[in-house]
Amino acid sequence: GKMSALALPEPQILEKLRSVPVFTITDAQGAPLVASVPKQGQGQTGNASVAGIFISQKDAQAFVDQLKTRNPQLAATVRVMPVSLGEIYQITQANKGKPEEVQFAFVPAPQQVQSAKTVLQQTGQQVNEFNGVPLFLARGGAENGYLTIQRGQQEVIPLFFNKEDLQGMVDRFKQQQPNVTATIKIEVVNLESVLEALRTENDPFLTQMILIPSRESLEFVRSLQPAGAGQNPQVSPAPARPAPAPAPARPAR
Repeated sequence: GKMSALALPEPQILEKLRSVPVFTITDAQGAPLVASVPKQGQGQTGNASVAGIFISQKDAQAFVDQLKTRNPQLAATVRVMPVSLGEIYQITQANKGKPEEVQFAFVPAPQQVQSAKTVLQQTGQQVNEFNGVPLFLARGGAENGYLTIQRGQQEVIPLFFNKEDLQGMVDRFKQQQPNVTATIKIEVVNLESVLEALRTENDPFLTQMILIPSRESLEFVRSLQPAGAGQNPQVSPAPARPAPAPAPARPAR
């Protein structure tokens, strides 16, 4: 088989992921709440320790609220804690294959899963379910390029956790360039495959793409920060535009 060059060194991967807040349930000692589940895969025996990582703080809190009914004693000791997606990635890589490894299972927001299924159905696919955490991006223009935004000195391809946030960007773009309105299409991929690709594939698209958390997540994290503390970066209000993409999953030149 061929050897594939790493798309990005780990420090650059972590830089892309560190500004994305996700949410876990922790016990009184601050350790993630884990469930023991049967191991998946052929020839696997025994149980694995799995911790849920929620994309939405509201979904994580709803889980704790349900726990209050099922196990009030445990629920009294747990809380929802924000953690960087970069930290989750780092822990996953460091603990892979170790006997005491805790696996992380991402829990997507149900509304965004439904949006992902709708996007796929609109392209003619027969979709009963969507596996993983959906990420939404858009393409358009004469060369069907990815819509980009300006971030500092760079043009980047934004992948949104929230379809409504992407739709807002698309709507602004359509106002700016109505002549290409009919060409704009929303696509969906999943977070898990993007994380794996960052680690294993050599594709310029991965260098150019950034992840855009939901406004809900960013606002919750900001509400926990003292006045004047550092803020997570936001999407710049620069106009979106399609970048030429000669082949699928390839960015602009």
